[in-house]
Amino acid sequence: MSLAIIAGGGALPGLVADAQQDAPLICAYEGAEPDGLTADLTFRLETFGSLLVALGERGITDVCMAGGLDRPVLDPAKLDAETAPLVPLFQEALGKGDDGALKIVVDLFEKVGFTVRAAHELAPHLLAEGGVYGDHWPDAQIRRNAEVAAAHIADIGAQDIGQACIAAKDKIRGMEDAQGTDALIARYAPFPEDLAAVLFKGPKPQQTRKVDLPTIGPATIDAAGRAGLAAVVIDAGDVLVLDKARCAALANLHGLVLWARTGE
Repeated sequence: MSLAIIAGGGALPGLVADAQQDAPLICAYEGAEPDGLTADLTFRLETFGSLLVALGERGITDVCMAGGLDRPVLDPAKLDAETAPLVPLFQEALGKGDDGALKIVVDLFEKVGFTVRAAHELAPHLLAEGGVYGDHWPDAQIRRNAEVAAAHIADIGAQDIGQACIAAKDKIRGMEDAQGTDALIARYAPFPEDLAAVLFKGPKPQQTRKVDLPTIGPATIDAAGRAGLAAVVIDAGDVLVLDKARCAALANLHGLVLWARTGE
């Protein structure tokens, strides 16, 4: 295998790269460079066709898309000759939800001969293991709120609009949008202690597992604790956890439950 990481921002691309025996080729989206990595290639949506050619010329066989990226805007003035034939596909992708758009990109990579590898396939230690991280355990109200939130994510999955929501007193209080999980927390903070408010994060039903699995890290745990949330609850085996030890330490610091549900 000769691997390229198609990298967005944040820590995930570096963690995937560090887990490989041989250093992968780092291809960073312009303006969304990954933390702690130096890009071997940079690209834009308007030069994506040229990126595919460059990967082939370098003998790349496998690609992994990892990291955050705001939805790009296609600038026709910046299109190169290799990318122009792909414009109809890009227009279709930009008109879909996040999962629909990513499926089109995955199909494109596969149609030109690359194997698309999931981040958790290359770095399986990042997947959430079932159980409680830290010292604080979920009580009955937190469990009920988690059930309400998980059911909500499942019910709205077909709308392809988010992977996280907040539930309190058996009701949904907020839903993630394109701004992400930390923005969801900030939008509804602070949360009174008596609400036992829960941030739940899990994949949308029938979501492709090759890209965009839900992810949490220390920044989200810290934000949740500062906002007064009682718990962060995730689906075991379906969510990536960046720096589990630091996440557990922050949960303890804030008196926060950090729980990976299994079997519910």
